[in-house]
Amino acid sequence: MRFDGQIDAFVAYLKANRGLSVNTLRAYHTDLESCLGLFDQRGVTDLNEITLDDLRGWMASESPSHARSSMARKTVSVRAFFAWAHLHGVTRTDPASALMTPSIPETLPVVLTESQAGHLMDVVDDDVWRTPTDRVPTDRGDDPRRTRLRRAAGQRDAAMLELLYATGIRVAELVSLDLTDIDWTSRTIRVTGKGNKQRVVPFGVPAMRALRTWIEQGRPIIVDAADHMRAGRMQTGSMHADRVPDDVHTGGRANMASVHTASVHMDPAHPSEDSQAVFLGNRGGRINQRVVRETVHRAADEAGVPDIGPHALRHSAATHMLDGGADLREVQEMLGHSSLRTTQRYTHVSIEQLKDRYAQAFPRA
Repeated sequence: MRFDGQIDAFVAYLKANRGLSVNTLRAYHTDLESCLGLFDQRGVTDLNEITLDDLRGWMASESPSHARSSMARKTVSVRAFFAWAHLHGVTRTDPASALMTPSIPETLPVVLTESQAGHLMDVVDDDVWRTPTDRVPTDRGDDPRRTRLRRAAGQRDAAMLELLYATGIRVAELVSLDLTDIDWTSRTIRVTGKGNKQRVVPFGVPAMRALRTWIEQGRPIIVDAADHMRAGRMQTGSMHADRVPDDVHTGGRANMASVHTASVHMDPAHPSEDSQAVFLGNRGGRINQRVVRETVHRAADEAGVPDIGPHALRHSAATHMLDGGADLREVQEMLGHSSLRTTQRYTHVSIEQLKDRYAQAFPRA
């Protein structure tokens, strides 16, 4: 596309000056490719040819097939691009300055009740409290290596869920954690959030136990299996030599380790910076966000609680902290919100839950 150079320059500017995450930068790039690609197909050869009416026409053509939230994001991307282009002399004017962002109805975040969250953690902790000699029962013909991997994956996934709920961190923050980010003495983790801003977040005893079990018992098994796989590839020259079994997560529903099937889809690469990652996939690389999301959905299904993703655990943690009497600004700091207004959404959730409990418990409700 003829506008690829300008898009790349803009994204590079955002990366250098705004400290945005990889996912956010990718979203900007995708949104701009969609918008400017349309004008490219229409024969537009210069950004200066694009007018406000053209951009409104683009919005009208996109709106029927996209949610309002998606259109709001796309509009923000386009406005930011043309503001940058005008500021840096790429265009003579800024045609997007008057482009209106679609309003998004404010909805309350989805949260689990405290009892539902407690039950979910109890179910995933089933693996954590097993002793090293308490092996997952194997099916006839199932080899011990596959069993160890299945159990290690269960310990990892239990630790991920415990930490997500205990700290309220984002899934991107979870997967970027390194071993050096954990302070066992103070029971805190150093989290790098949006804009590369760092904060220190505490976690409780259950999360500590789950995390220790994974790091001391499960993680070495994953590392050894990945090293063994790479050694086999080097010896045979085959990409399929001595690979980690793809079905290490198959089996019955008697144990949480048996439902963690998604983690076989890890990135096969194992760069050196991944060697310090807290959470690894079965092939030794840093676990990715998609797999974490799938793991949370599967765990919720296994526990019989409402279908949730990692962000719902973040919402739940914030709401339960406020219900327990935490100060709003303390919760803001813990979640890494730049604006108190974002954190205040959770007070509305607490009020709604209070109204529900009132309706159930008060005889004249």
